[in-house]
Amino acid sequence: MEEREECCHKTKERTEEEYRALINRLSRIEGQVRGIKKMVENDAYCTDILVQVSAVNAALNSFNKVLLSNHIRTCVAEDIRNGKEETIDELVETLKKMMK
Repeated sequence: MEEREECCHKTKERTEEEYRALINRLSRIEGQVRGIKKMVENDAYCTDILVQVSAVNAALNSFNKVLLSNHIRTCVAEDIRNGKEETIDELVETLKKMMK
């Protein structure tokens, strides 16, 4: 899990398994959002749409949990081991933004 600086932006190399799992989750979410759009286009009943939106929100929250867990176990842990304590501040700021 090597992290490198490129043009002022951090990047993260993921394992093929991690990459595939994240992309698969996002593809499912994307499909759910397209389904909601179709529901609106087809004049679906409001509560049916709201239930599907709730499912997308839950799927995004689940995606965030997986990504955050991986981030803490790899990037954050590695930086702390290397004495880069500022990563903790970065994590705290990220969590604040996520909890708005």
